[in-house]
Amino acid sequence: MSTFQLSNPSTGTTEDTFTRIEDSDRDAILDRATEAYNSWRTTSVDERARVLARAADLYEENTEELASHIGREMGKLTSWARAELGIVVDIYRYYAEHAHELLADRELPAQNALHTYVRKDPVGPLLGIMPWNFPYYQVARWAAPNLLLGNSLVLKHASICPLSSQACQDLLEDAGLPAGVFQNIYASGSQMDAFVADPRIAGVSLTGSERAGGAVAATAGENYKKSLLELGGNDPFIILGGLSDKDMDSVLDRYVGLRMYNTGQACNAPKRLIVLDDDYERVVAGLEQRISALRPGEWDDPDADVGPLSSIDARDEIVQRLEAASSDGTATVRVGGRALERPGAFMEPTLLTDVDPTADVGCNEIFGPVAIVYHATDVDDAVRIANDSDYGLSGSVWGTDLELAEQTAARLEVGMSFVNEASVTAAGLPFGGVGRSGYGRELAEWGVGEFCNDHLVRVRSLRK
Repeated sequence: MSTFQLSNPSTGTTEDTFTRIEDSDRDAILDRATEAYNSWRTTSVDERARVLARAADLYEENTEELASHIGREMGKLTSWARAELGIVVDIYRYYAEHAHELLADRELPAQNALHTYVRKDPVGPLLGIMPWNFPYYQVARWAAPNLLLGNSLVLKHASICPLSSQACQDLLEDAGLPAGVFQNIYASGSQMDAFVADPRIAGVSLTGSERAGGAVAATAGENYKKSLLELGGNDPFIILGGLSDKDMDSVLDRYVGLRMYNTGQACNAPKRLIVLDDDYERVVAGLEQRISALRPGEWDDPDADVGPLSSIDARDEIVQRLEAASSDGTATVRVGGRALERPGAFMEPTLLTDVDPTADVGCNEIFGPVAIVYHATDVDDAVRIANDSDYGLSGSVWGTDLELAEQTAARLEVGMSFVNEASVTAAGLPFGGVGRSGYGRELAEWGVGEFCNDHLVRVRSLRK
């Protein structure tokens, strides 16, 4: 029997201990998921939608308690936690309100039959391997569409999220979801390969590291089952030329807010700011001023601008990478870059310039409060820099020439492009990337389509 601990990253203290499942528990978990699936898939669409609608209400009613869970677990500031829960409420309500539209049969031309159509059928129990950075949102965007479709779900959340992961199950069951349709399990990453390979699991969705994603995809492929991967990002943020001082100030405010949101621990945060040469100096000066003024604080500090990292180990890994880049000349630390001498997993918000795009900090994601600025000779060069990455999650273009901005955004080799906004997520918008950022799409109609059987049905008369 193995245990793991809830360690509060704001204080560095251990607050509780939890017990992981044994390998021998797997059969009972998957038998329960299979039995629940066989019943849930036959439940009416109206009843499934009713459960999702009630879940949305419960998330809304319990926002403060749920926010405190993830504050203690991974250090999320309360204002950010409330915002995350607001998106979760929207997701569950979206799938409840659009249930019949999303699950409607698609009529096709008859093609020598009386009736030809495609219906959406569930496929079976699914495994979800979820990260700690958005503990409720990541689960909701996987769970809501698949519960609506009729699949049953087994959740393996990050080990630092024991309170929020169990709350995901408890709230759904309080909303009327039958026992066994959604199971939260406390398990280690090393136990997941056997789950993925098990024939009772019909598919697996993973949001997390590239290493974990590669392992899951390999096992899923070997066992002929669908996988969806949402991995890292190194998203570009291109500022076109010709902005007034007022417009530039507004854009820089937006960039800093987006980059430092969730203490920089967001896969779709704009990590690489790319600006034309003529604006480079004023952009760097503006970022130095803004980033140096950010105030770190504990998760429940209403005056904090950023919180702690998710763990002391995560903080130390980033600080060590920054120190290495500074010492070998592959980046210049303009602001911050050091661990704070206080309890918990705090570090200084950081600004890097003169970054070698082929070095570690240039080509690999930094999952923390670190902004990077590149300069480009013109728009074509900016696009070249933006696309010089193995990641392809999202990207944004900012400027007053909307035609040029849209044309530039369309040239980005990413799954999601934005003009004069970034990091946008909503229940009705598809989410996902390409390259090292993974494959597959979540949310909107695409969330229903990833783990469904697009079941062709044709009806012909026995008589000609």
